[in-house]
Amino acid sequence: MAVVGVLALQGSFNEHIAALKRLGVKGVEIRKPEQLQSVSSLIIPGGESTTMAKLAEYHNLFPALREFVEMGKPVWGTCAGLIFLANKATGQKTGGQKLVGGLDCTVHRNFFGSQIQSFEADLPVPELASKEGGPETFRGIFIRAPAILEAGPEVQVLADYPVPSNRLPDSDSSLDNKKENAEEGGKVIVAVRQGNILGTAFHPELTADTRWHSYFIKMSNGNVGEEASSSSLAPAEVDIDITTNQQPRIDLPIFQ
Repeated sequence: MAVVGVLALQGSFNEHIAALKRLGVKGVEIRKPEQLQSVSSLIIPGGESTTMAKLAEYHNLFPALREFVEMGKPVWGTCAGLIFLANKATGQKTGGQKLVGGLDCTVHRNFFGSQIQSFEADLPVPELASKEGGPETFRGIFIRAPAILEAGPEVQVLADYPVPSNRLPDSDSSLDNKKENAEEGGKVIVAVRQGNILGTAFHPELTADTRWHSYFIKMSNGNVGEEASSSSLAPAEVDIDITTNQQPRIDLPIFQ
């Protein structure tokens, strides 16, 4: 099976490599442009997006990352990685940050607030459940999380989340009209796919549920597509108990 690269500048790259290992897939750390030549797909993990951007610029990774995306190789960004892959990001620090781009969407960098406003939530994921089996929901872990406010016509929405108006963060005075539109609509997008690009605003690598990793691996193998029938590969084993109604332990508050 092809080797999956994991950008290892900062953030939860070790957790992604561990999740891949549970599926029998080798993940390798990527820190230099030339290392991208040895992998057929790439995960950009969660972390601190500004720090990751500065390190990527220091190591001259942006040209190689953009070329990787443009070549049509599968790339998955989680949390900060989603911000990296967006064509446009709002709510950034003064001066902004460089983006890899490729994903036709607008992301708000800290839509759900600061670190202390991190939360967990059960997300309806019909596409994931259809391809990978398991529960119809996925336990999303949102840590200082972004959200997609606007997506282009070729972007497939895989998960969204209702946003109560009284819990929208109010600490960012630069919020634009797109965020106001998200409030009016009552939902923001938190998982998408556009061709070879997968993006999640939450952290699947911090859970025992490996279905998103399995989904991405099948993207890498060409076994998942909008027009494709069910893959011949068996659904990934989900390391959670779906035979009882017992609720999973909640380590973070519920956003409400």
